[in-house]
Amino acid sequence: MPGGRPQRVLILGAGGRDFHNFNVYFRNNPEYRVVAFTAAQIPGVSGRRYPPELAGPLYPSGIPILNEEGVEEIIRSQGVDLAVLSYSDLDYGDVGRILSRVLAAGANFLILGPRDTMLVTSKPVIAVTAVRTGAGKSTVSREIAKILRSRGLRVAPVRHPMVYVNITPDIEVQRFETLEDLDRYGVTVEEREEYEAYIKMGFTVFAGVDYGSVLREVERESDVILWDGGNNDLPFFRPDFMITVADALRPGQETSSFPGEVNVRLADVVIINKVDRASESDVKIVEENVSRLNSRAIIVKAASEVEVDNPSSIMGKKVVVVEDSPTVTHGGAPYGAGYVAAEKYGAEIVDPRPYARGVIEEMYSRYPHMGPVVPSTGYNRSQLKDLEDTLNSVPADAIVSGTPIDIERLLSLDKPVVKVRYRLKILEGPSLSEIVDMFLDRVKDRLPKSP
Repeated sequence: MPGGRPQRVLILGAGGRDFHNFNVYFRNNPEYRVVAFTAAQIPGVSGRRYPPELAGPLYPSGIPILNEEGVEEIIRSQGVDLAVLSYSDLDYGDVGRILSRVLAAGANFLILGPRDTMLVTSKPVIAVTAVRTGAGKSTVSREIAKILRSRGLRVAPVRHPMVYVNITPDIEVQRFETLEDLDRYGVTVEEREEYEAYIKMGFTVFAGVDYGSVLREVERESDVILWDGGNNDLPFFRPDFMITVADALRPGQETSSFPGEVNVRLADVVIINKVDRASESDVKIVEENVSRLNSRAIIVKAASEVEVDNPSSIMGKKVVVVEDSPTVTHGGAPYGAGYVAAEKYGAEIVDPRPYARGVIEEMYSRYPHMGPVVPSTGYNRSQLKDLEDTLNSVPADAIVSGTPIDIERLLSLDKPVVKVRYRLKILEGPSLSEIVDMFLDRVKDRLPKSP
């Protein structure tokens, strides 16, 4: 404690990892006082407050959430001693710039690691993480869930938090069993993209704000916990077995992204995805980087195969493509599965950028790497309207949707929607079933005994 007082802390976040770090490290620690969170990456989520019911007795008024753009002024005006980086999907240049801004403003800089942030459970945990958003992690996670269920185990998929709605005590633990639960919690498009597919597969998926409370609930309902990571963040639960998905179309990310490189170094298995669409030289770069970082990891090569239900409905037709927003925004990918499917089936892709409205137009300015696709940005009603207006304004015959959700349930669209399906195909190395068996063999003493 400087001068006998608690250190004043600023947590730099993006609506997920930041709250977890606070809960497990700072919340009940009298040596610190968190003066604010900041919000980055996600448009429209600053200006909220972490409520006192979740912040604990040291914070009777809760904690404000401010815009990271003003980090220097926050540090100076609030007398911040320590700034804690608590979000993911950054490259090392981003981390360096944030660090430099913090130091120049007069504060110290900290990144919390696995020892202080991973919760321990008696239940076996298999974690699926990624080098970078858009690598294909969700496809792997859902297939792992199906395989575990086929082994007769109760599987609880737990998603990394995406706290983009108003933070209230009732979202301390979120339990999504039906599509109506998504409506009840008022989740965003980005959250639906991760939850909806599990629900349709018959799984109950868990998330929330306080992952200690989430874990207690999950332990009651599961034999095995599947940690389905967000972006390229580290797991919140200490895994017994860890799979990291790398992207052959973005070679070098495995050695230049934070904390993607950490995920590679921690992995038991690294799946190099999209090798069917990458050059041999790029696949080799990724493979060599992974081997150098983690010689004990098993390397698997895979393809993400895309299909649509009725190829003739888009063949030769003009289409507008909508993609999973995090993948093509802060994930750094120019396009996703929707664009790949449209090209595969001979559609004419209309560039939507001249027709962009509101927040969608802002996204193109903010992320100039993005290709001729529409990001599914919809963190609030206003942004959903911008998304709807953009898609309706593009002169096309159909919408090719690369997101795993039914966007027609949320938007009033004037064009038919053609949904893209994608699945993982292992091309080299052990199958996902064999990988699951490796995990189950490792934790066999903690599995329920067969009757």
